Amino acid sequence: MPAHARRFAVTDLRPINAALGILVAVLGTMMLVPAIVDLAHRNDDWIVFTVSAAVTTFVGCMLWLTGRQNEPSRLTVRQAFLLTSFAWIVLSAFAGLPLMWSQVGLSFTRAFFETMSALTTTGSTVLTGLDGMPPGILVWRSMLQWYGGAGIIVVAIAILPMLQVGGMQLFRTESSDKSEKVLPRVAEISNRIIMVYVALSLACAIAYFAAGMSAFDAVNHAMTTISTGGFSTHDNSLGEFKSGAVDYIAIVFMIAGALPMLLYVRMMAGDRLALFGNFEVRLFVAVVLAFALTSVLQQRLEGVNSGEQAFRFALFNVTTMITTTGFATTDYAPWGATSDAIYFLVMFLGACTGSTAGGLKTFRLAIVGGTIVQHLKRTIYPRGVFPVRYGGKPIGDDVAASVMSFLFLYLLTFVVVALSLNVMGYDFKTAYSASIACLANVGPGLGPIVGPAGNFASLDDAALWLLAFAMLVGRLELFTVYVLLLPRFWAR
Repeated sequence: MPAHARRFAVTDLRPINAALGILVAVLGTMMLVPAIVDLAHRNDDWIVFTVSAAVTTFVGCMLWLTGRQNEPSRLTVRQAFLLTSFAWIVLSAFAGLPLMWSQVGLSFTRAFFETMSALTTTGSTVLTGLDGMPPGILVWRSMLQWYGGAGIIVVAIAILPMLQVGGMQLFRTESSDKSEKVLPRVAEISNRIIMVYVALSLACAIAYFAAGMSAFDAVNHAMTTISTGGFSTHDNSLGEFKSGAVDYIAIVFMIAGALPMLLYVRMMAGDRLALFGNFEVRLFVAVVLAFALTSVLQQRLEGVNSGEQAFRFALFNVTTMITTTGFATTDYAPWGATSDAIYFLVMFLGACTGSTAGGLKTFRLAIVGGTIVQHLKRTIYPRGVFPVRYGGKPIGDDVAASVMSFLFLYLLTFVVVALSLNVMGYDFKTAYSASIACLANVGPGLGPIVGPAGNFASLDDAALWLLAFAMLVGRLELFTVYVLLLPRFWAR
């Protein structure tokens, strides 16, 4: 086939439409929950949610009808890339309908930003006055984060390894290799993972309720804790409760949500050492403790806090950032430049593969470190053979190259978004912290505007669209989105 003919080859969209239709229809059905909540509280927004549910479900069913086939077909790589990117964009657009039509009255731009932040479990918000917000809206935001958290786990387990995105091929054996397989099919693994996800969410809600939260707050915060999303029902986030017990419960379950969900399934299958015998988990916990102790030391040396309070604030802040949750209990902006530097660095790191957390991911940091050590050794011993190892096992050059490419593209995206915000007129701290906060799906940034005591409401529409794009590419591991921009991708 001639090159120009291949360039304009048509992609079969039917499997994409069918899968996307199911996701949209499920989203529409979910809207009935906040409708019931508003109806129970005698809030007129129940009508808005009902109409939004009808519209969204109808469109979802139509998409499914246009894409259904007599025999199920397996997605090609191109179709998988398209579906993964389109899913978050289309779902964010429809999820924003209640925010535009309800009492909140957001514009399309701000509604899309809010729902993209929810579904990517970022936690950045343009809403203020959450304490007086209609209960249905609060529930809807929490549900979107919970839905998005579950979705990204399945994508990370089933799709990204197949697409060989940013070193994710390293984890292909988690779902396909017979020697490593826990359950016979990926679908069954996904079902077990969702069961674990639900169980952790229930346990978190019960713990919050026992610590003094109302049932409404407990359920909402449980959904946004396990999904490492960070949306709250209060403007002061978890700081509203002024409770050490709530802080420690949040720490435990944020970490639980940031660990590989597949390892929980293995524990259920009888492998009791699956979780803490895992190299990535051990490294992640070590990094959390190292940065927490550094923050404790900084607080003590600068006379900010001391004793248990310094430890709790440090552990909470490091955990909420490295797990990319974004909850806040205290405003650390006045703690000084050293504190800003510590937390700014933590924003880049991220948690474990196959979890709800974003960021660079711990396994990539380990491989980057191993690659640097390898090059240093080769400099000293040019004829030596020094394979890069991960968890004690050598990895292929393709994985190392993929990870290094991912790191370069990640940092490049961060700088381009930050410089663009700076050109728009935002100060250095706001621009650079907002960029990494959205790219790494952390939520709050640094400084008085987008820091833990502020939000993104004061940013203009152009900045919000740019940051929404950063959330999307960060959540979907960059290559999944960027590859769609390459002409060669469409020529295959």
